Amino acid sequence: MHARVLVVLAMRNLRRHLRRTLLTASAMIIGGGLLMFSLTFGDGSHEQWIDSGVRLGTGHVTVERPEFRVRRRIDDRLPAEVRRAVEEAFASPEIAPYVVATSSKLSINGLASSAAGARPAQIMAVDPVAESAFGMLDERVAEGRYLEPDDRLAAYVGAEMVESLELRLGSRLVVQAQDAEGEIAGQLLRVVGTFRSGVPEVDRALIHIPLTTAGEWLGSKQDVTNVGVLLDGSAATGRVADRLERVLADPVARGEARVMRWREADPALAAAVAIDDFGNYLIQAFLFTIIAFGIVNTVLMSVMHRHREFGVLQALGLTPGQTGAVVLIEGFTLTAVSGFLGVGLGLLGTWYFLGDGLDLTAMMENMDEMTFSGVAVDPVIVPLFTARRIVQVLVFILFVGAMASIYPALRASRIDVTEAMKFDR
Repeated sequence: MHARVLVVLAMRNLRRHLRRTLLTASAMIIGGGLLMFSLTFGDGSHEQWIDSGVRLGTGHVTVERPEFRVRRRIDDRLPAEVRRAVEEAFASPEIAPYVVATSSKLSINGLASSAAGARPAQIMAVDPVAESAFGMLDERVAEGRYLEPDDRLAAYVGAEMVESLELRLGSRLVVQAQDAEGEIAGQLLRVVGTFRSGVPEVDRALIHIPLTTAGEWLGSKQDVTNVGVLLDGSAATGRVADRLERVLADPVARGEARVMRWREADPALAAAVAIDDFGNYLIQAFLFTIIAFGIVNTVLMSVMHRHREFGVLQALGLTPGQTGAVVLIEGFTLTAVSGFLGVGLGLLGTWYFLGDGLDLTAMMENMDEMTFSGVAVDPVIVPLFTARRIVQVLVFILFVGAMASIYPALRASRIDVTEAMKFDR
């Protein structure tokens, strides 16, 4: 009964000063809507950055030898039993629902040469079918075509390397690298296609060749240096990596394998996402600090104009704590209702008007502006709606409202009944 009376008193005051209540609620609604708009597009852009990065790299989760990232030598191949265990784990009921594609690669550093000169190269041997489902380079063809299953002495080369070596479709080039016996071995290849990934560093160094060709050339047979998985979203990275670590506990303990999440495999991309998130949070914190002062002003003005009312209520038996609770309920209710409306309207407006994506092509004049932290950025940003993010926003807004209502509630609880009854302030 006491709680009901306190709520009725709080609601009556919000209704009594309706214009002031609506002005403060409007600020909260607009703030909540802008927060949802900003975070959904921020999450969407980050997911696109991550997707582009892992497709160009080794996946959301990759298994490789611990020393592979440092040396990138053919000696850093995965044992055959580790590769089988990883592929079986990807097909298991715990991981399979999250898997979009898998890819096993043999990646080594080498040298590419033609009559025009020689250039350092990152030679990546792939299964053409698996890589077409996993990566994105098959969609970035500049000339010719991507690798096919029947190809043997074929090479799919970055456009900048083709230009620097003065190659064209059908031209021959020689690649050299250390083979499985520790000797320098060369292989003659023919250019069947060129690509432009949008990342200059990739276009000037990367060469894709069939895995069978690399096995014959280097004596590695079907061995690979890493096995990666592309997931349906970066949120599943943790649980998939944890499962793989349990499956590969023995090889990991022996130093034969290492399970890497995309944040470890691409720290530059992880840092870029973290920095962008921090900037977004900073702007939103500034916005809601201003809104919090508005809530404080609204509730505190209500307290200042109700000294006599609070004095009468305390004289009739309301305790100082209950007086403060009335004010706290006012501020929290105002925040809760406004927050839910703001988040709801923000979600609805973002989904209805921009659910198919926001095209920023006009802001990007050339391909150089479409790269960020070594990742080709898609100019169309699609918002990402997740229950976790919505709950975070609601909790944050309620926390701001509760904190902003504490000081006015303390002022109300400390009113001197005798002084309050003297004058109607």
